Amino acid sequence: MDKLLLIDDEADVQYSFRRIFDSPDLELHTASSGEEGLKLIPKLRPDLVLSDIRMAGLNGLETLRRIRQIDPKLPVILMTAYGTTQTAIEAMKLGAYDYLLKPFDVPRLKQLVANALKASKDMRQTVALQPQLEQQDYDLGVIGRSEPMQEVFKLIGQLAASDATALITGESGTGKELVARAVYQNSRRAKEPFVAINCAAIPENLLESELFGHERGAFTGATAQRIGRFEQCNRGTLFLDEIGDMAPATQTKILRVLQNGSFERVGGNSTVQVDVRIIAATNKPLEEAVARKEFREDLFYRLNVVRIQLPALRDRRSDIRLLVDYFLRKIGAASGGMKSINENTLIALEAFSWPGNVRELENVLRRAVVVAKGPAILPGDLPAELHQPVPVKEPAKPAVATAPVPTAPVAPQPPAPGETPAVSETPGDIPELARLLFRWAKTQPGLKVLPAVERELVIEALRETQGNQVRAARLLGITRATLRKRVDKFGIRRELNVT
Repeated sequence: MDKLLLIDDEADVQYSFRRIFDSPDLELHTASSGEEGLKLIPKLRPDLVLSDIRMAGLNGLETLRRIRQIDPKLPVILMTAYGTTQTAIEAMKLGAYDYLLKPFDVPRLKQLVANALKASKDMRQTVALQPQLEQQDYDLGVIGRSEPMQEVFKLIGQLAASDATALITGESGTGKELVARAVYQNSRRAKEPFVAINCAAIPENLLESELFGHERGAFTGATAQRIGRFEQCNRGTLFLDEIGDMAPATQTKILRVLQNGSFERVGGNSTVQVDVRIIAATNKPLEEAVARKEFREDLFYRLNVVRIQLPALRDRRSDIRLLVDYFLRKIGAASGGMKSINENTLIALEAFSWPGNVRELENVLRRAVVVAKGPAILPGDLPAELHQPVPVKEPAKPAVATAPVPTAPVAPQPPAPGETPAVSETPGDIPELARLLFRWAKTQPGLKVLPAVERELVIEALRETQGNQVRAARLLGITRATLRKRVDKFGIRRELNVT
């Protein structure tokens, strides 16, 4: 349950807030002065504070200043019936989440509170770099013990120790924002704001104003000065997601901020100086965008100081069981009961290609929890594409005089022990091959399928390339260092006499 603290000396405002935020998901507390509110914060540990500016004793600005000393991550929305440009600027400089004029527009107030609560959660999320897979150890984690994810964790640790700009790349749904938060949470800026902006979700003509703010009259509809995200995020971390979709004009201003930490608001002449760490992310190949003159080359090099390439889920299938455990615990904590999962369901999840990556896996599990009729998730609870039936051998139909009638496809038979199974060149046959291997494994007690298959793949790749490890690694889709580890692990060096 989210906790709101309202600091306002008007009884009518307190009454209105009780009516507006009368919800079982919200717990509203009130204080009639800044002094009273400051005493309540350590006890209540609210998720959001809303404070009037004009009050007897401590005014709202001074109250905000002291709240920032107590808890820099606690969002504060200031409210007043006597709005001035200078007051708004001072409020944002002190670190207010936003500034609201009375009388309230109730839908806007509710949306603003919802956004602030989400921001509060985002900044307090702790990302576990070494996940223990126990719910109490983390609220939201970057999960993985596979070799590709271990490399990601190492880079996160190295980035967290510096203020270097970072570029996170990877397919949609691989967890780029989570990694950005992991860098932030472990950096020296962890006590300052973290702000995430999706550059693709904001119209081009509004993105520049959102980032840098604007002066009154800068364009139609600019009725008041607006403080942009860079100023709100001063001394903190700004995450620019999908930066490949940013317009050239905005790219130029971002480049200037990276070079000297300064910019002008839209429609303004005065220079604003900020200290903001930028972490950018994209699912597009920026090198190709640079070649097409769609993305500034100098900005690309400024962003690409340290790059973290996130692997697709299909390239780290060994993490799927860990992710399933994590998501089921997370979903169970929210719904009040955790589902178990059938072994065959796990096999189906591990065999799927996951074009939507980790995000798709989470959505599939959320759906499965809803549709499961019992305490365990079964294969039938998954979407149809995840549990395709194994083809069944059917008798061939007799030919007729006019034209032959094609027979139904015949499922390959499991190979005998020691025999290499025949594999079609068609990638679509890979799931069937996996099913054959599992059926074969059931007849071979003690056989460990993954190590056995992995060893044979490495051997065949080296034979195919006449022992050339660079070409063999490329054929297998792994690095040469990883191939060397596998060669040593399985004793293949001695068997093939490779170097």
